[in-house]
Order: sequence, then C-alpha cells, then structure tokens
Amino acid sequence: MKAVILAGGFGTRLSEATTLIPKPMVEIGGKPILWHIMKIYSYYGINEFIICCGYKGYLIKEYFANYFRHNSDMIVDLSNNRVKTLTNNAEHWKVTMIDTGLNTMTGGRIKRIQKYIGNERFLLTYGDGVSDVNITKTIDEHVKAGKILSVMAFQPSGRFGALDIASDGIVNSFLEKPAGDGAWINAGFFVCEPKIFDYLSGDDSEIFERKPIEKIVEEGQLHAFKHDGFWKAMDTLRDKTELNTIWDSGAAPWMSW
Repeated sequence: MKAVILAGGFGTRLSEATTLIPKPMVEIGGKPILWHIMKIYSYYGINEFIICCGYKGYLIKEYFANYFRHNSDMIVDLSNNRVKTLTNNAEHWKVTMIDTGLNTMTGGRIKRIQKYIGNERFLLTYGDGVSDVNITKTIDEHVKAGKILSVMAFQPSGRFGALDIASDGIVNSFLEKPAGDGAWINAGFFVCEPKIFDYLSGDDSEIFERKPIEKIVEEGQLHAFKHDGFWKAMDTLRDKTELNTIWDSGAAPWMSW
C-alpha cells in the first residue's frame, strides 16, 4: 500500500520559515517534518510514498536524491573520484515525487497522481502534521466500515486559557488549556479507496475538502475514526517551536520508531 503526501502548498502562515524552503521541509529536531511523517507510516510497514510537490518542490527532490549519501558513512578517493560506502543508514523507502503544479489545490494534486495509484487502496495525509495514530488500526477500521473514504477525527483543546468570571468581576475558575468546543476536526490521516478519483474533476482549482468530500458525505461514504491521542499540525511559527520543544524533551508522542 502506498501513502500519498500533499506537500505542494506555499505555507504562507509559516512564512518566517517557508521563504526559502517548502513547508514540509521545515525541520523538527534537525529533520524535515516530512521525514517524521514518513517515519510514522514506515513503522507500520508502509514504505512506498508518493509526494505531491509544488512550491519549491525541487528541494524535496534534492533531499531524497541525496538521502543515501547524506545518511551513510563513506570514503571518497579524490584521486580517482571513487566512492566507497562504509555503512548504510538510509531508509528502505521508495519515494515517487511528482510535480503537481505550483498553484494546484488539494483535489487537483490528488487527481494528478491517479496513474501512480492505479486501482489500489491508498493512504493520504498532509505534509505538516504528526500524530501517534496507529496506521494499521485506521486501515482495519476503514475496511470494517466498508466506505470509500475514512478520515482521522480529533478534538483539539482550546488555544487560550479560559476564565469563568462572575458578575462582580471575581474569577471563579481558570483553565490554562481547556477542552475545545467539542467539535471533531479533520486531522488529515485518510484511508482511501481508488473510487475517490471518480469524485475529482481534474480541475487544478478543486479543493478536495469541499465539493468532493461533501459529495462523498452526501452519499454516506465517509467514515471517521476517532483519535484521542496526540495530533498537531505545524501551521505557524508557534507550532514549529512547540513541536521542537516536544521533540527536544525526548518524549515526542509520534516517535513510535
């Protein structure tokens, strides 16, 4: 089974870091968040990836084109330009990188890689979120549900501290990170049947999360698997800092490998 990663957006809300590199290449603990996402899948035996490139996609291609050498010990004999590899610390991944257009939206990007999927079930995620999700369990739940599309649902906590204030101005309670409004959100880990391509028009301006998914919902073909563990997307510089702090603590929840 292949995992498709949407990695072509501009990452404008993280412009401090994405001026020179694409958002999926922004680092957590010295490694691109894209690498962390791929390690999550790899832990569950998913080692074939299709990366939908766009903005500064050549940097993603260069990263993986040089991955083997950058992660291996070697001897370079400059007199004859021979290279001898001493140790191989590279991943056992097969990575297909496809230029899906600079301004293409999510639906258009997915449609563009259809021929690399064929008639097979596949996994799909965004190139900016990490989680301790059990990938095997999501696939099993998807198969059991028998739907075209499954998505991981997550209940985020509130972003700001909450105050319960009485009419006289006295604070009755203070919660630093209260629960959110109870809504379940799209946390971006999908399991897809190849039939989802039938819902995509092929228009580069099409957003997967709008008409295509809305149509799938109307037909009762969207299944949600609820995740009560860890999930976080890297949308802002604050998110990047928080993810790096979690990683540096040595107890990153998504580090299952």
